[in-house]
Amino acid sequence: MRLEERELERWGEQIGSTVRAPVVIALEGRLGAGKSVLARAIGRGAGVDIAMPSPSYNLLFRYTTPAGIDVVHIDLYRIGATDELWELGWAQLGEGPEIVLVEWAERAETFMPDNYWVIRLTVPDDEPLLRDVEVCRVGLPPELPPFPMSVSIA
Repeated sequence: MRLEERELERWGEQIGSTVRAPVVIALEGRLGAGKSVLARAIGRGAGVDIAMPSPSYNLLFRYTTPAGIDVVHIDLYRIGATDELWELGWAQLGEGPEIVLVEWAERAETFMPDNYWVIRLTVPDDEPLLRDVEVCRVGLPPELPPFPMSVSIA
C-alpha cells in the first residue's frame, strides 16, 4: 500500500487508539523512511500527549498513557550485539499492558517474541513524499486497523 505521510500518521493514530495491548510492532526501513513518524503517531493515538523524541541515543523511552497503557519506543540502530538487549529489559517487554514499538527490530534477530507485527516502510524512488507500507504478521498478534481510505486533497 502506498500512503502519503499524513495518511501514514492517521493510520498510526488508529493503531494506537484501537490495538489491544500487549502488542509488539517492529518498524523496519532505511533512515528517513518514516519509522519514528509512525511511532509518534501510534503514541499519540494511544494517548501520549508529550513530545516523543527518537530514542536513537537513549535506545528506549517509556510513556504511560491516561488509559494505563505504556507505549515503549525502542531504537536498536546503535546496539552492537544482541546481548545488549537484556540491558534494556528485553525479556519483560510486551508482557503487560504495553504497545512496544521497535525500530530496527531486525537487529534483535531471533529474540523477537513469538507474536508481533512487522511494518516495513520504503520511500519510492519516483515519489519521495510517499511511503510504501508492507505489513506482515508473525504468529498471532492482536489485530491492527485497516489502512485509511485515501485522503482527498483540497
